[in-house]
Amino acid sequence: MSAAFVVDCSVAMTWLFSDEATPKTAALLKRLASETALVPAWWFVEITNVLALAERKRRIAPVHSDAFIADLSTLGIERDDDAPDRAFSNLLLLCRTHQLTSYDAIYLDLAIRRNLPLATLDDDLRRAARKLGVCLLT
Repeated sequence: MSAAFVVDCSVAMTWLFSDEATPKTAALLKRLASETALVPAWWFVEITNVLALAERKRRIAPVHSDAFIADLSTLGIERDDDAPDRAFSNLLLLCRTHQLTSYDAIYLDLAIRRNLPLATLDDDLRRAARKLGVCLLT
């Protein structure tokens, strides 16, 4: 199945934390019933970090993290593994040009490379995407 959009961690976490959800992020989750989202391999580590921090701060219990992970596994999520090969060239250039972290540049590079819209709530990433003509879904 071909991916319909790139989704970053900021959007995915709204699917767990309802107080952060918007109608647009909820609509993206619904789309995953019939479509596939593309994520960089890094996305899984980033999700894990947010879950671990939320547990540590007692925002959620481990049982909720486990249920969220199980829910994610039922969604159409496709992993892209190409970022490490692009780190010192494409990603670094995006970081320099748009003052992005490498973690954010991964999502932008993926959206550009695969010519897909990007779903993110990150302001810096949204700004860079707009400058480069990447369609935003949030």
